[in-house]
Amino acid sequence: MKAAYINSFYQATNDVFEMMLDIKPDRGTPRVLNNGYQSNEASVILGVTGDLKGTILFNFPKTMVLEMVKIMSGMEMEQIDSFVSSAIGEIANIIGGNALTILSSNNYNCDIVTPQIFVGEYKSFYMPNEIVFLLPLTTSIGEFEIAISLKEKA
Repeated sequence: MKAAYINSFYQATNDVFEMMLDIKPDRGTPRVLNNGYQSNEASVILGVTGDLKGTILFNFPKTMVLEMVKIMSGMEMEQIDSFVSSAIGEIANIIGGNALTILSSNNYNCDIVTPQIFVGEYKSFYMPNEIVFLLPLTTSIGEFEIAISLKEKA
């Protein structure tokens, strides 16, 4: 997997978090995952099609998701309900779209599939491609991860 894939998602995440939440995420050290992925309390999955194929998984703790929604809407929520789920799905969708726009400057033409949102603890996900990079990010409201599994279309 090329560094451009990971960098595009970091740059898009940074841009979206700064614009929508006025928060700058600090990038941790990416690492390779070999045997699936244990998720946190709120996960958003984006499928990628086109010149690149694969899956992007955003993984957030509940406290961070609720704080993100509070910052964006001014409403204090206690649970991850349909409103909160919709908000985090939209944030992931915007990040995904921006990342693919960045990748298009490297001549990758891709589309994203409608986000799938999963709420609840201890879900296991198995990514379809052999290599999965986990990008940890830290913010003032919590830590989250992006699992990136992309490969060029054969």
